[in-house]
Amino acid sequence: MTDLAFLWHMHQPDYRHPDTGEFLLPWVLLHATKDYSDMAAHLERHPGIRCTVNFVPVLLDQIEDYAEQFATGQWRDPLLRIAAIPDANELSAIDRDWLLDIAFRCHAPTMLEPFAPYRRLRDLLAYVRSHDGHAMSYLSGNYYADLATWYLLAWSGESLRRGGRIVPQLMAKGGNFSAADRQALLDELGAVVGNLIPRYRALAERGQIELSCTPAHHPLAPLLLDFTCAREALPNCALPAPPSYPGGRSRVAEHLADAQTSHERRFGQPPAGLWPAEGALSAEFLKQIAAAGFRWTASSYSVLRHSAGDAAATTTPWLPPEGTPGDIQLFFRDERLSDLIGFEYAKWHGRDAARHFLDELNAIRRRTPDALITVFLDGENAWEYYPYNAWYFFNDLYGVLAQATDIRTVTLAEAAEARRAQSPRLPRLVAGSWVYGTLSTWIGDPAKNRAWELLCELKLSADRVLGSGRLDADTRAEVRRRLAVCESSDWFWWLGDYNPSHSVATFDRLFRHNLRALYRLLDLPVPVSLEHPLSSGGGNAESGGTMRRATES
Repeated sequence: MTDLAFLWHMHQPDYRHPDTGEFLLPWVLLHATKDYSDMAAHLERHPGIRCTVNFVPVLLDQIEDYAEQFATGQWRDPLLRIAAIPDANELSAIDRDWLLDIAFRCHAPTMLEPFAPYRRLRDLLAYVRSHDGHAMSYLSGNYYADLATWYLLAWSGESLRRGGRIVPQLMAKGGNFSAADRQALLDELGAVVGNLIPRYRALAERGQIELSCTPAHHPLAPLLLDFTCAREALPNCALPAPPSYPGGRSRVAEHLADAQTSHERRFGQPPAGLWPAEGALSAEFLKQIAAAGFRWTASSYSVLRHSAGDAAATTTPWLPPEGTPGDIQLFFRDERLSDLIGFEYAKWHGRDAARHFLDELNAIRRRTPDALITVFLDGENAWEYYPYNAWYFFNDLYGVLAQATDIRTVTLAEAAEARRAQSPRLPRLVAGSWVYGTLSTWIGDPAKNRAWELLCELKLSADRVLGSGRLDADTRAEVRRRLAVCESSDWFWWLGDYNPSHSVATFDRLFRHNLRALYRLLDLPVPVSLEHPLSSGGGNAESGGTMRRATES
């Protein structure tokens, strides 16, 4: 029997301003109402499909924040505040400008062009902007109310469009949305967001899915432990000036412990497995994962190839190199199959894509009858490129898999247990990630290295203040929490002039906001260097609301 193990990875960085708690970008909300909801619905409609779903704690923190906003009406997201305002003519200039900047950021062919009322809002704005600056004043409150509503509708999941009550009504109405319409939409979206964590917990409790985790704030842990590990796969990689990140081992341990605590609190049991941020592993990080009690972890084929040679196969779990503590196994993703779903099948008819995928699985089954096929990818970013948010693709894919007699879907914990006896042992583990099999996406570029240098300086300052004994327990805990936010991999991902300029500027600014806020919490002067952007700009035009982060090698 051939086993197929899906891992759907759910992650967004912390978009909240460190001082005000206001969300600077709405991507957690929008992915929640579109992708996290739809991915649960696909599984609920196909109870015979088993898989692993990975949630990063910092994402769950923000989902709970949104659930509280919907429950209280105390809006910390400008999009929700704009949608909820009774009289849109009273919107501030700041909120109007913010909405105009964000409200067409989506993949237009699937999320804007199909909807004539939404297109008209775009075309009207373009017409007004083509005239002198005074023309903008002719956009009434109704325009902004309709724009906020349509942005929320465009980012609603297909399960809401088919099974909801308000979303299909408002899409049919098309425009001129009243305050009552907008409040009804917020109520429906709030119910979706508030029920997300319970829905996934219910799927796990009935045994259909396994829930795994990532270190709490998605740090690039191998680099926290040792900058030089970046040279294992890329010998000429330029490194930051400091020899290492101060106290990296204890920081990684805290991210791991916080993830385990978060997971058990939200899902009722400790996680068996850990998907490392960006699939990034190193020998030292693997030892910490194993010592923390995890039974499996994972990366990608490129890391396996660098570690065990070109002939090494992803069709089995691997035992760790000798000397690794604990009882842990490693999985490596099939990059070609994963990337077919992530990047190619969006251009296909859903039924054709599902049949092609099944043909690919059967070809592997014929070559290796007892193979384990590992398909790991983001569970959120690819679907906006599919028609109908991949509804038909998943309906056909899960449908044909449920009927297959020689292929079964399994969780990674099941695969680890069932295949332990035949697992080969890795001769060594070369540090790398699921992007190119290296760590070059987070280190080596001048802007990325400068960001590491600023973070190292801040960590040394924090260590001195924490060691002084002058902070109370609550402030010490807040220092560690804010430090964890600063250690997220996402800040380093987006820096670099080859990235889209809008995203570079946004993440550069938010990273420096977080550093400055922590200096103030420590009651230390904020370095003047934090007033200046780390990166001079970006290269490619951004194609959608959330950049489709490449995960292929």
